[in-house]
Amino acid sequence: MVMMMITIATGVGLQQKIKEKVSAFNGDIIISQFDGNNSDITLNPIPKNQPFYPDFESVPEVTHVQTTATKAGVIRTATDFEGIIVKGVGADYRWDYMEDFLIEGRVPDYTQNLNTEILVSSYQANRLGFKNGDKVIVFFLKEDGGFLNRRFDIVGIYDSGFQEFDESFLFADIRHIQKLNKWEEDQVGGFEVFVDDFDRLDEIGTAIYEHTDSFLNTMTITQKYYSIFEWLSLFDFNIALIIVVMIIVAGINMIVALLVLILERTPMVGILKALGANNWSIRKIFMYNALYLVGVGLFWGNIIGIGLLLIQKYFGLITLNPETYYVSEAPVYIDWYYIVLLNLGTFLLCALMLLIPSYVITRISPVKTIKFD
Repeated sequence: MVMMMITIATGVGLQQKIKEKVSAFNGDIIISQFDGNNSDITLNPIPKNQPFYPDFESVPEVTHVQTTATKAGVIRTATDFEGIIVKGVGADYRWDYMEDFLIEGRVPDYTQNLNTEILVSSYQANRLGFKNGDKVIVFFLKEDGGFLNRRFDIVGIYDSGFQEFDESFLFADIRHIQKLNKWEEDQVGGFEVFVDDFDRLDEIGTAIYEHTDSFLNTMTITQKYYSIFEWLSLFDFNIALIIVVMIIVAGINMIVALLVLILERTPMVGILKALGANNWSIRKIFMYNALYLVGVGLFWGNIIGIGLLLIQKYFGLITLNPETYYVSEAPVYIDWYYIVLLNLGTFLLCALMLLIPSYVITRISPVKTIKFD
C-alpha cells in the first residue's frame, strides 16, 4: 500500500507540476500568425482586435485569453553576455503561475503607463551576477544589422525549476516589443489561451481552431512540446505496472497466509464438517480472518504512506535534477479520490484472490482429519 500510494502521488504530481510549468510560460493553447514559424520568437504581428478577445464566448471551456509578443535579445555585462528571449506581456497577463515561482521581489505591473520593470529568472541572475533592483541593458538586433538597446529594472526573480524556460525567458512590457518592432498599438505577437479541462485539451483546441480566422493557427502545448508530454504519458503505464505488481505480490502473500491458517486448523475444519457445517460457512470463517489481516495492512499502509507523502510535500526532502525531471524536488499530489479508490480496489482484489486458497477446505475429509487427530 505504501509503495502504491507513493507511486501514484509522485507520478501524478510530476505530471501535474510539469503541465503547470509549461502552461505558465505558454498558456494551454497558442494562437499565432499562420506563417509556418514554430519558434518562440514572434516574427509577424496579428491584430489585437479579434472576436475571441478578451472573452472567447464561442468556446465556453476557455477561461482566459492574454496577448503576448517575443523578441530575441542579448544581455551584456562587463564580463559576460547571455542570449535571451524577451517575452512582452500586458495588463491582461495572468501572473498566477509566475507568482508561485517567485523567489524574490514582485511581479511587474503593466496596468498603467509604459515602464521598465522586468522579471528575470534566478538562472539568468546567477549567471550574470544580477540581483533584485539592478538595472539591465538588453541589446536587440535591428533589421539593417545594427543594434538597439533598452534599459530595464529588475523588480522580481523567479525560479520555475524548468531550465529550458528559465535560461531563456525574461518578462517585460509588451509595449517595448511593439515599439522595437515598429508595430501599431493594436498589433501583438499572439494569444495564449487557458482552458478549464486539460484532459480535453485536444478537443478544445480543435474547437478554438474552428472559431478563429483562416490566417490564424492554433497549437496546443502538447503539440508544441510533444516530446515532453509523450514522456509524461509513459508515467501512466509505469504507475499501472507498479500497482499491478504490488497487488499481485500482496495477493500472493495473503494466499500463502490463508493456506497456512487452513493447514494449522485442519482438525478444526474436520470437526466443523462432522458437526454439519457446510463448506461455504467454513470458508467464510477463514476469509473473514484473512480480510481482517488485509484491513490491518491497509490501515498501517495508509498511515505510513500518507505520512511520508505529507513530509515530502511540506519539507521536500527528496530532490531531483531539474535538467532531467524539470523539477528541483519530487512533487506530491494527494487526492483523496485516488486514495479511497486504491484502498477499495486493493481490498476487493485481495478478497477475490482469497477465494482460491479457501477452496482447499472443500477437499478436506472430516473422517481423515478426525482420525489423524
